[in-house]
Amino acid sequence: MGVERTPVGDDDLGWFGQESLDRYGPGQAAAVMDAIRSVVRGCANYTRTLADGTRLQETASVTAAQMPADDSLLLHTTSAFPSDPDPYVGETAFVRMGDVILMVQQVPGQKASPDTEQVLAAAVTAYRAAGG
Repeated sequence: MGVERTPVGDDDLGWFGQESLDRYGPGQAAAVMDAIRSVVRGCANYTRTLADGTRLQETASVTAAQMPADDSLLLHTTSAFPSDPDPYVGETAFVRMGDVILMVQQVPGQKASPDTEQVLAAAVTAYRAAGG
């Protein structure tokens, strides 16, 4: 599902992204969260080649999301084009509640947004209010 916050003021770009919820078999959601951390730690810096031959320098890191849940994390990514000094910055937040993972992903832009955790908190609140 698409999620958006309209810009407020000239310096605000707003927030645009998506939200998804996945239910896993017993114990599998915890394994998915562990796998995300493991992959990011193993591939924190890499180069990706686009179809036109452009080589992007990519970085990824994981921190804890400040969310009361069984587990949570923020995946931070950057993509640097060789001809542009400002990399694209993206953030994907994951919260595990039992065998459910709720994910909120910001569409990457050239300016970091502080809103991902707020969007995640609203998504978790809505999920819990719906009986989750």
